[in-house]
Amino acid sequence: MSKFDEKIEKYEESMKKLGLSFDAALLRKVTKGLGPSIYKADAETVSGSDEKELATVKNNFLIKKLGLADGPKLDAAIATVIEKIGKSNRNKYRAIVYYLLVIEFGKQAIYE
Repeated sequence: MSKFDEKIEKYEESMKKLGLSFDAALLRKVTKGLGPSIYKADAETVSGSDEKELATVKNNFLIKKLGLADGPKLDAAIATVIEKIGKSNRNKYRAIVYYLLVIEFGKQAIYE
């Protein structure tokens, strides 16, 4: 099994533990889009309490990648996703956060 497949398996297990239904093919595509960052421990996760980190998610992913306009809706969506994963959950994997944001904004077509 490749390292990428191991990561996908870990993210799928995490989604199941959280009780979240998911599209495995879309999760795979979102994860692939993250490139080598998934192999770096610090970059693999998102800190839900670090304002700088949340600004990075908003600017680099929601605005640049998904093409969304900046506004309070973006911050609200990030807060909703962090809540779904669990604020106290230490493993807020970036792939899962980004996947849930793609779903939240209905931007699945970007990954087709």
